[in-house]
Order: sequence, then structure tokens, then C-alpha cells
Amino acid sequence: MTDAQETAAETTLRTTGGAPPDDLPSAPVPLLEPREGIPPVTADPDALADVIAAFAEGHGPVAVDAERASGYRYGQRAYLVQLRRAGAGTALIDPVGCPDLSGLGDAIADAEWVLHAATQDLPCLRDIGMLPGRLFDTELAGRLAGFARVGLGAMVENILGYALEKGHSAVDWSTRPLPEPWLHYAALDVELLVDLRDALEEELERQGKLEWARQEFAAIAEAPPAPPRKDPWRRTSGMHKVRRRRQMAVVRELWTARDRIAQRRDVSPGKVLGDAAIIEAALALPANTRALAALNGFGHRMGRRQLEQWQAAVDRARALPESELPQPGQPVAGPPPPRAWADKDPAAAARLSAARAAVTALAERLNLPQENLLAPDTVRRLCWEPPSEVTADSVAAVLHGYGARPWQIELTTPILMTALGANA
Repeated sequence: MTDAQETAAETTLRTTGGAPPDDLPSAPVPLLEPREGIPPVTADPDALADVIAAFAEGHGPVAVDAERASGYRYGQRAYLVQLRRAGAGTALIDPVGCPDLSGLGDAIADAEWVLHAATQDLPCLRDIGMLPGRLFDTELAGRLAGFARVGLGAMVENILGYALEKGHSAVDWSTRPLPEPWLHYAALDVELLVDLRDALEEELERQGKLEWARQEFAAIAEAPPAPPRKDPWRRTSGMHKVRRRRQMAVVRELWTARDRIAQRRDVSPGKVLGDAAIIEAALALPANTRALAALNGFGHRMGRRQLEQWQAAVDRARALPESELPQPGQPVAGPPPPRAWADKDPAAAARLSAARAAVTALAERLNLPQENLLAPDTVRRLCWEPPSEVTADSVAAVLHGYGARPWQIELTTPILMTALGANA
């Protein structure tokens, strides 16, 4: 870290008292520039071998970031991977030209990986052979430390005193060749990530929260891949308007057809057919392409062939027997929605109210978000079905079973015992 960065970081952390400041510096903030310029994009096996050798010989933590093409391409694959390590510099790698980065992952497997909002990037990194053994998540660290703004740009500016270039976060990263300004932006995302990690580690240690953060980071690194969503078509925007099972079947058929086309074309499903159009067709149940073309989202710009393929999906739904129509809701594993608790189980509703209030109050005292102190779903499940005998051990066992970390269990067990016992 440069002298200027150290001064900015020390000033920020020294003046916080019990919590980091919420406001960004009022003085003009210098725009960050890459220390070694923009490296060439690594896009072939020979160049990748050089990068692997350099990062294997580097030292200290490795800053890692990935850019996707959300909203442009199908899925969440990585289209650029950025890394930086002391002794190795910065590398920009094209996963299209180098689809297997397992060799690079192996070369830095023993290092701590520094990511911002790690859970967003780890799935696409996993797909190309990169998975950390241990990590430091600067966004999560910021939340635990009590920062109100935890975006990378805000934290770099607030803690290190530099402004990151903005404007390219939502571009189509599948574009080839990648424009120079985009590469400049991408390189800066890892330029000070390790410096930010060091400052946040110091702040977490000052607040007595460093061990909490380490447990959270370990849980992220050890988490298995998320299972595929069941009935993903039910997440279509506007689904709350669809009440009848036949209409739900139309949503399912149109969503499935759209997804198949989007995957084949490698484009975002929303570019094939919008959610609003799917809902319009489900509500209207058009009998033919003329009726379909009159609906929003199926206007004059859509060709006859396209109209026919969508109408075919509607017709399939219309022809289904009653026994094959979807049910009006997903089977819910766990407790019902809290709004129904007062009628179904007033005692459970009282437990939940007391538990929520206690967790909120403790989170405020600790200066961290309530959901980071304990997942709301865990609180709900515990209050809906508490242990038959409420003791410290039984409550702790339930929390552990739902994935709570030791620090969360230690802090919340006493207040949850009180909340559960209040109406026992």
C-alpha cells in the first residue's frame, strides 16, 4: 500500500470509534490508475502457461474477480477473469480462449483468494476449474464491520481514498475483442483488492469481529454448489397475477420453450421473450396467432414463425388434461409464511415476534446487519418448531443443524432461549 493509501486508511479507521463512517470523503478523491498499466489479455495456452508460472512464484493473497454477460448471454459463465498478486502483477484472462483454468487454480490453491461478493463469482469460477481453499470476502467483511455502503467502489474510496472508474459493470463482456476502456476498468477491480482486505482485517480485529469473519469466509469456501431450482418457471416476474392452473400451465410451457431457444442461441432469455409477454399470454389464453399478436410483447415486429412457435406452446398448455396441470403453489419445506402464523399457531407467532426483536436489538448493538447475525429463515424455522425442551444445548443444536456458524450460535442462543421460553 502506498503512503497515501496508508494515511487514508489509518484516518478512516482511527476516527470510527465503535463503527466505520457511513459518508465518503468530502475532499476530492484521486482517480485510481493501474500501477503497471493494462496487461494484454491472455487468450491462448502458451500465454496462460506464463501466467500460471508467474502466479505460482508470486507471494501473498491473490485478488480475483470475474466478469459475466448477464442480460446478454444465456447462463452465468465468466467472460473475463482478473487476478493480481504481489510478485506477479495483474493478469486478464479470456475464459473463451482458455476454458480450463484448473492449472491456474492449482498454482494458487494454497493462497488466500480475495474476492468482493464472493458468492456471485464462485459459481462461474468453479465452472472453469477455479475454486479457493480459503478466501477473504471484502464485501462481507465490510458488512460485518458495520459499513453502510459495501460496494467495491464505495469501500475503496471510503477506506483507501481512491475513486474507481465507473460505467462498464453492466456491459456485454462476451464482446470480442474487449475494448480498451473495459479492460482498464476490469484491471482496476483487482488493483487495490488486497490493500482493501488488509485494511478491513485490521478494522475487524479492532472491533473483535475477525474470528467471526473467518468463520463466514470458511463457510463460503466450503459450501457445495447450489442445487438446481425446482420449477424455475414459477419465478417469472408477474407470476402473482396468475391464479388459475391452466394459466400456470401456459407460463410453464412458454418459459420452457423460451429457455430452450435462449440456450440454443446463447442469449439471455429476456431477449427471446419478456416475462411480461409470458404473463400476458397466460392471462389471455389466446386461441390463435391473431389473438396472440394482439397482446403486448407479441406485436407487429414478431414474425409469423415466431408467433406460431409461441402459440404452439399455448396450445400445448390448453390441451393438457386437468391431472397434468401444475398445482397453484410450490410445496413449501418448512414453516408457512409468517403472515399466517397468528391464525395457525399464535404461540409460534409470539415466539417469532420476540425472537425477531431480540436479534434486531443485538445486531444493532454489534453494528452489523441482522441477516448477518443470524439468517431470518433460521429464526423462523426455530420459532415454528422449537426443541421439545428449550436448553442452551438444544437451541445450539438446532441452529447448527440449519448452518449457523459457532460465533452466531454463541451470540444468539441466550436471547433465543428467552424468546422461546417466553411463551412455553
